[in-house]
Amino acid sequence: MNWRWIASNLDTIRDALIQHVQLTGLALLFGFLIAFPLALLAIRWPRLYTPSLALTGVLFTVPSLALFILLMPFTGLSMATSLIGLTIYTLLILFRNIVQGLRGVAPDVREAARALGYSRARQLFGVELPIALPVIVAGIRIAAVTIIGMVTVTALIGQGGLGRLFITGFTLDFTTPLVVGFVLSVALAVAVDLLLVALLYWLTPWQRGVRG
Repeated sequence: MNWRWIASNLDTIRDALIQHVQLTGLALLFGFLIAFPLALLAIRWPRLYTPSLALTGVLFTVPSLALFILLMPFTGLSMATSLIGLTIYTLLILFRNIVQGLRGVAPDVREAARALGYSRARQLFGVELPIALPVIVAGIRIAAVTIIGMVTVTALIGQGGLGRLFITGFTLDFTTPLVVGFVLSVALAVAVDLLLVALLYWLTPWQRGVRG
């Protein structure tokens, strides 16, 4: 490890880490905004579930670099290209877990909510989503860790966050940027995962006694 290089490039490392966090956060946000209504449609009309799952599954299997290359004629070497590609890779995980979480709500719970005069929206946001949260957050955790790893690939199109340190290391045949990028990527994945676990713990106080 060349600590002098690290000390002289702290601004570069910080900027790369910030961009990594931004790309990850935005991809998860946009992915959820697409997957959530799609999941609600699949719950409302079950016939939509299989084709939606198949479509998101096919998109997930497209190699990341190939997808970015396909997008480049339309969005160029921009953050939009990175975000579109990364968002696509969140859809399968988020869609599947949201549907599974909502389907896991017991029918008698829904019946009780309807008997109390809950509107459909109030039933969804006040009863079903809180119960489904553990499964939904589990999907977000998987998607987050997946995307943190995939962000590095976007360094090949001029983005990439910490992936730019990998490019620097490979280009210069220099180990230190590679190690720094790897360590920070792993640390970020662990930190985000723990943050989501803590968020779930805070949002579901009724689960604490069960877990204990």
